[in-house]
Amino acid sequence: MAEEEEVHIEPVPDVDEESAYKPPPQKSLEEMIQQDTDDPSLIKYKETLLGNSASGAVVLAANPKRVLVRKLVLVAEERPEMELDLTGDLDKLKDEAFTIKEGISYKIRIEFHVQREIVTGLKYVQRTFRKGILVDKMTQMVGSYAPKTEIQSYTTPMEDAPSGLLARGNYTIKSLFTDDDGNEHLKWEWSFQIKKDWN
Repeated sequence: MAEEEEVHIEPVPDVDEESAYKPPPQKSLEEMIQQDTDDPSLIKYKETLLGNSASGAVVLAANPKRVLVRKLVLVAEERPEMELDLTGDLDKLKDEAFTIKEGISYKIRIEFHVQREIVTGLKYVQRTFRKGILVDKMTQMVGSYAPKTEIQSYTTPMEDAPSGLLARGNYTIKSLFTDDDGNEHLKWEWSFQIKKDWN
């Protein structure tokens, strides 16, 4: 019988990498539309880019936020999608752990609405902890989005779950949906278990 390969998980320093990138000054949707009115090609480009968003689509009038994060979806090989509803009580998410089979490939899809204004430089930040120790950190540039009444989404690149006896167990994930201006659109904590099999 073949011996199982042992995987040692090293702690990751919890330090944000400094970037030389400085976001441009924030402009309202109206300001962007009013710019370059003497350039027909730019006017046409903006109409194509924004479509009906030029009116500043509003999804939830009572909610002043520009980004409404709706759902986190775990997309794994040969499995139905597993979802976390991010519109309810976020404190309950910690108790609803996903089970992930060791060594499988998976990606995360985040579904959200953008309303009122264009949002630039959206970022998804994820820190993964095992027994209170940071073992992985990921920052994904999501991009810039115009307001729309339809759900928009971002999917992370494919990742491989760790495998081996030492990798199995409970993990806590702290997720943050933010942007270049430092706005905290949503912060939540969730968890998963890595097991030898799905059951």
